Amino acid sequence: MSKNLVIVESPAKAKTIEGYLGKDYVVKSSFGHVRDLPKNDVAINIEKGFAPVYEVSPDKQDVINELRKLASKAENVWLATDEDREGEAISWHLAEALGLDIKTTKRIVFHEITKKAIQDAIQKPRTIDIDLVNAQQARRVLDRLVGFELSPVLWKKVKGGLSAGRVQSVAVRIIVEREREIEKFTASSYFNVRGNFDLGSATLKADLARKLKEHAEAHEFLSKSNGAEFTISNIETKPAKRTPAAPFTTSTLQQEASRKLGFSVSRTMVVAQRLYESGKITYMRTDSVNLSDFALDAAKNEITRSFGERYSKTRQYTSKSKGAQEAHEAIRPTDIGVSQVDGERDEQRLYELIWKRTIASQMADAELEKTTASISISTLPDLLLAKGEVIKFDGFLKVYIESSDDEENEDGSSGMLPPLSVGQKLKLAEMTATQKFSQKPSRYSEAALVKRLEELGIGRPSTYAPTISTIQQREYIEKKDKEGTERKYEIIILKGAEIFTETKTEMTGAEKSKLFPTDIGMVVNDFLVDQFPTILDYAFTANVEEEFDEIAEGKLEWQEMMKKFYHPFHKNVAETLENAQRQTGERELGTDPKTGKPVIARIARFGPVVQLGGSEDEEKKFASLRPGQSIGNITLEEAMKLFDLPRVVGEYQGQPVTAAIGRFGPFVKWGSTYASLRVREGDDPYTIEIERAIKLVEDKINGINAALIQKFDERPEIQVIQGRFGPYIKKDKENYKLPKGVDPKTISLADVLKAIEEQDANPSPKKKAAAKKSAPVKKAAAKKAPSKKSAAKKSSSKKTK
Repeated sequence: MSKNLVIVESPAKAKTIEGYLGKDYVVKSSFGHVRDLPKNDVAINIEKGFAPVYEVSPDKQDVINELRKLASKAENVWLATDEDREGEAISWHLAEALGLDIKTTKRIVFHEITKKAIQDAIQKPRTIDIDLVNAQQARRVLDRLVGFELSPVLWKKVKGGLSAGRVQSVAVRIIVEREREIEKFTASSYFNVRGNFDLGSATLKADLARKLKEHAEAHEFLSKSNGAEFTISNIETKPAKRTPAAPFTTSTLQQEASRKLGFSVSRTMVVAQRLYESGKITYMRTDSVNLSDFALDAAKNEITRSFGERYSKTRQYTSKSKGAQEAHEAIRPTDIGVSQVDGERDEQRLYELIWKRTIASQMADAELEKTTASISISTLPDLLLAKGEVIKFDGFLKVYIESSDDEENEDGSSGMLPPLSVGQKLKLAEMTATQKFSQKPSRYSEAALVKRLEELGIGRPSTYAPTISTIQQREYIEKKDKEGTERKYEIIILKGAEIFTETKTEMTGAEKSKLFPTDIGMVVNDFLVDQFPTILDYAFTANVEEEFDEIAEGKLEWQEMMKKFYHPFHKNVAETLENAQRQTGERELGTDPKTGKPVIARIARFGPVVQLGGSEDEEKKFASLRPGQSIGNITLEEAMKLFDLPRVVGEYQGQPVTAAIGRFGPFVKWGSTYASLRVREGDDPYTIEIERAIKLVEDKINGINAALIQKFDERPEIQVIQGRFGPYIKKDKENYKLPKGVDPKTISLADVLKAIEEQDANPSPKKKAAAKKSAPVKKAAAKKAPSKKSAAKKSSSKKTK
């Protein structure tokens, strides 16, 4: 048995580290967190200083048993989880679960997984930093309290099955507020004037510095320019420089990978994790822009070797992020001399991006020369400006150019201007005044949302990706493309001595992979902002993050922070449950021309609907909204069309075939058979014809029959089905495992019933969770805070500093 047991949190990381340590070390993985708060109301003992009650996750019990056995035989146990607060908490939980002495157990950290870094860490062990643990513990407890108390409020006042969270709800608010800005925006038009001058071998383009507001004003400008003399009145040349961006933090890597590679935030983090665990880059969750002296020297050597000494300029950057941990490093290659790596294509592309950004950050400024030629007009006081930009020394641009969310060139600079001289007369070939429109605010991409959260001081590197994933999974936000619409615009043209106007069309408003709030997201946001303004306040949420930082630094007791937050929050919850009105986002669209009944758009039990008839109307009808429709902007005409469903398409074998839209999308129904419409193939419930509907029904029946292995006439609700992962028993809507070693084609009904009975008596953890989730919530539970009772048999956190 090895003298030393090293525990990390991922198998890939364990494999890499084990290769760097000798035969006296065995490296094992905990596969992430091993303990957490139970999913019930005994998780936090509020009366005893908000003491959390932890339990080993059921799926980690075997892992803990194995690690406990190995730890009992090892002379030394080394906890080598990640260096951030989350990693420190995992080490603490491991020590607690394995019965290790926190005061003496060796804790090692490293910014990168290289042989030198691992061996250096072994030489400089420390003990678990309880302040870092408490900062993570405070976040976990606070977020559980917020979620556990706010969610029942939403169930009662908005809709069942909803959830709220301290950071996720603020992220949703950012998206909703941007959508409201877009809804209120009204575009205004203006005209940009450009003169094109014929220089013989070249064309010079020059623009009017000011915008002209009206067509008439633009037309008058061109009229006065007709026949005018154009002269170069001034040429100004001045040097300029561009400075490279800092090395990557988590946030800037997510943003740039989105812009340059088209990666989602979560995809970036998954790929970065693989690069880190295989020893190719430093730790990928960081808000520091620092580089170590070793990295600075390596970058200088690589730049000098590859590009020459003039291209090298050693720089150290300072983070602007609140709470940045400057002792950590930015994200960089572990070996700066390696510009490309083996691996999957995503890993190669992300590594190359990180390498280029790191190298560029240590390179010289780009040196430019900017030239502006002013052109006077004999009949007008205005000047036309021709701008050019020349790169005199490319510096860091040789390797890398940072992208931005707005790629338009703001100052209109082009490349090098042709040779010009003051006093030179110019021949006007053409002058145009092109109608432009003010731009509405852009919806957030995932990367832009990360940037905004960071600007507001909300969240930390480890929380950006999970937050964005959560609000999409809970269907408060959806990421989608939006098609543009056609818009007409005018171009007034002066050519020769003639002025004329052309009308052209352009596509506007197209968006790709942007974040849109859903109807339920907007209703929930409005309710929370109205009832819980403090929780949804940007400054409050940022201040909480700062308090977590203070706890991590040992400057603030985490229980005191909890006490200050919880009691007013809990009072707010109780008052809201008692007094707040139910929120459905209800909007009256008008009245039905045939019946005179009101038509209302609102949130119902299964999502957004339109309703024909008032709340007291016993004959009121409902219709689900279609994809792309919203309760906020659906029209009366669009709503009335939804009531055309269900629609009788025709008959098949003497029974009607109907088309409708249900909870899971459009479908056709024949008898007890439901077949989903294939929307991507052009199926539409309003227009589908009987031939197509019959084919969908037959396909569904054939698919069911192909999967059916056995049915029992005595118990028609029970069947043996061939599923994707093998045969199983189906009873009504419940699925059961087939007993091992039994032939699904010949199993008897008695054996099937026995298997069902045994599995009902001993349900799997997954079935238990599903049953608990579907169980009705007692009204009292909605008002109840996490229990003040302690679970004696479960491991409770010890009182910490």
